[in-house]
Amino acid sequence: MKITAAFATDDGKSFMERHFGDARYFDIYEIDENNVKLIKRIDNSTDKDDAEDVHGDPVKAGGIMGLLVKEKVNVAVSKNFGPNITRILKKFACVRFLGGEINEGIKRIQENIGDVFTELEKGEARKHITLSV
Repeated sequence: MKITAAFATDDGKSFMERHFGDARYFDIYEIDENNVKLIKRIDNSTDKDDAEDVHGDPVKAGGIMGLLVKEKVNVAVSKNFGPNITRILKKFACVRFLGGEINEGIKRIQENIGDVFTELEKGEARKHITLSV
């Protein structure tokens, strides 16, 4: 079981308090039960300043999903998701991690990878998963 996960971050070390789509970067990792590999960092090139005027903006969601689909991401990981989570869940399993550090989030995903796969397989009927430290 291997996933490709996008972690919402501003610094590559920790999750930020804002919503998933407001991250400066998405760090893309391949993760299975025993291994973790950082694939790349992508800039969040969606126009966040214009999108802030409309909370849950579908154009912003579409832009972010397009960025992540190109990278073959199937899991989105963040401390917080906004109203666009309903759109994001149609394409990705969403993991809300209540801790602060990305390395902790990776470890918890590895420990719960079966649950993540179960949600992935549900398709558009997915619900988000919440993990804590």
